[in-house]
Amino acid sequence: MGYSSVFIDKYTSFDIIKYNGLHRKSIFWIMDEKELIKKRFFELADRSYSKGQFTFTQFLGMADLSYFYEEKRKLDFAFTTVFGGYEGAERAMVRFGNPDTFGYEEDFPIDILAIVPLADKFADDLTHRDFLGALMSLGIERSLLGDIIVTGKKAYLFCMNRISDYIIENLISVKHTTVSVRKAEADDICEIPKGFDKEKIIQVASERIDAVIAKVYNLSRSIASEYFAKEKVFVNGRLTENTSLNLKQGDIVTVRGFGRFKLSEILGTSKKGKLSVQVRY
Repeated sequence: MGYSSVFIDKYTSFDIIKYNGLHRKSIFWIMDEKELIKKRFFELADRSYSKGQFTFTQFLGMADLSYFYEEKRKLDFAFTTVFGGYEGAERAMVRFGNPDTFGYEEDFPIDILAIVPLADKFADDLTHRDFLGALMSLGIERSLLGDIIVTGKKAYLFCMNRISDYIIENLISVKHTTVSVRKAEADDICEIPKGFDKEKIIQVASERIDAVIAKVYNLSRSIASEYFAKEKVFVNGRLTENTSLNLKQGDIVTVRGFGRFKLSEILGTSKKGKLSVQVRY
């Protein structure tokens, strides 16, 4: 007996790990979760490099992506690409493999599904949590699902293509709203919000990340600092606990529980010495 991870085709799951029937959260005494996940990255990289074929992770959340970025330089021998179905996706997959070396290209195994109320007039005002809850109630692993973008009363779901038919056939309602699910078409994709479409200008004493976060989310500096200690702050996908980190133009900051924003431009300094900064969210 021992621990086992589930590998399906070229994909590896970070969620289905068992020891004598116990879920992974019961097996920290075997191997630290963080190190186990990193080990999976190297297994996929080695397999891709040695066999000359692309390998993929499933969808990774911010924490797991942060583990990947910690090891990225060591993994670059296998040539890595991160993508979640659109630029700036929060949940993303990692592909191992170099198209130039292999002599062919292989797309990420991601489908985009449109989840649409059958009767828009009678549909509930549905949230991200409503759509995610309905999907999870179908018994789908979270690692098979990417971002869910809610626009109006419908949503666009990024998911692994091997689960898309199951969702199309089985997701019939979200909360009290009857829905239909189909693969997104070109017109649908054009209307999916690309993110960071709103902007505002703030004034801060410096580019320090704690000061910018406090201003963006109307928090005190001390409250903003608590999110660093709780490991809820990420910059460009990487976890940071450094409250004095100076942000640069183009940096994307995610604060769990609040959302994310991009520092799009440093506009200049006011007469009082404050920095004027444009952020998009």
